[in-house]
Amino acid sequence: MFTGLVEEIGKIQSIAKSTKSAKIMIKANKVIKEAKIGDSISTNGVCLTITECTFNNFTVDVMAETMRRSNLHNLSLGDEVNLERALKVGDRLGGHIVSGHIDGMGTVSNYEKEDNAVWITISTTPEIIRYIVQKGSIAIDGISLTVAYVDEKVFKVSIIPHTKEVTTLLRKKVGDIINLECDIVGKYIEKLFLSKEQLPIKQGMDMNFLSENGFA
Repeated sequence: MFTGLVEEIGKIQSIAKSTKSAKIMIKANKVIKEAKIGDSISTNGVCLTITECTFNNFTVDVMAETMRRSNLHNLSLGDEVNLERALKVGDRLGGHIVSGHIDGMGTVSNYEKEDNAVWITISTTPEIIRYIVQKGSIAIDGISLTVAYVDEKVFKVSIIPHTKEVTTLLRKKVGDIINLECDIVGKYIEKLFLSKEQLPIKQGMDMNFLSENGFA
């Protein structure tokens, strides 16, 4: 689990792509202190496992499914990525609970400056929009942010100067693809309700049983 509070911006040192997967080496400093093979690092919001590690870089294997479902397939030598180590038990949860398992991608549609902040408009699919609520949380390229506006096609977040300095978000251009992970709570609630609605009604059930389980 992660918090969506980016610890460091890393830089792609090498990327070896096969037909569908890739091996990526990332230059970093802070996130690899005390790191070891097998540890998890959120990279642009995607939970990846360290397979090799030195004092100033780490290597990850990215499987085909991850390449398909994230913007990691667009990475090139020298590109920057947001990095965060996995949450320790007892740490402050300054952002929100982020799994590192992204739901899909969005596209940067517009930037608009307002005093010391910058509004970012992001378009995405109906499958993603359904889980986004105003004043709720969302992870964008691994950054925990608050949704300030949402409609049927786009949502907006407002970025303060600190977020601009410590993440890659405002280095994106209009049209760039970003990774999105919706708040995990909504997805679990939906799953529980759907499972309940799809429960088969077995013979021998009486009205008390149906009433207790919300069917009558």
